Amino acid sequence: MIFDEFSIKSLIRPVPDFPKPGVVFRDITPLFQSPRALRMVADSFIQRYVEADFSHIGAMDARGFLIGSIIAYELNKPLVLFRKQGKLPAEVLAEPYQTEYGEAFLEVHSDSLCDGDKVLIFDDLIATGGTLLAATRLVRRMGASVFEAAAIIDLPELGGSERLAEAGIASFCLTAFALDER
Repeated sequence: MIFDEFSIKSLIRPVPDFPKPGVVFRDITPLFQSPRALRMVADSFIQRYVEADFSHIGAMDARGFLIGSIIAYELNKPLVLFRKQGKLPAEVLAEPYQTEYGEAFLEVHSDSLCDGDKVLIFDDLIATGGTLLAATRLVRRMGASVFEAAAIIDLPELGGSERLAEAGIASFCLTAFALDER
């Protein structure tokens, strides 16, 4: 890899007890405030995917938009936005999913993908995998397939990467944190 994983990890701020007691939130805003770190993150993803065989970038609301849009621009791929319920203006497909905090709905414009499209999906982190699995179901409902799910952070103890693998979706993350890691 072209970066030092530990320098990236040092710029991901742990926020204890957010959004509820017992949760350590992984805040990527310091990473995005460092031009050098953001470039290292983007370049790492670009290097991995520059010659990969996929047609679209999918980005999860909202922090997945940050990295997904950069990679879509750099690799000259169309960007598909997966939004929280009620945020898209045209006809949508919706999919319920469970998060570590409760139930939610993910939506995508129903004309975003076609049969045969292959989507690389980005989010900031993989926790339980609920959002990415909902996006996968939406992609498949449009006749397309998921090439891979990518994120900056994996929280392996929450089982999301494993759930993605069980659903036939490969995943790639730049770094991982144990739940109790500070």
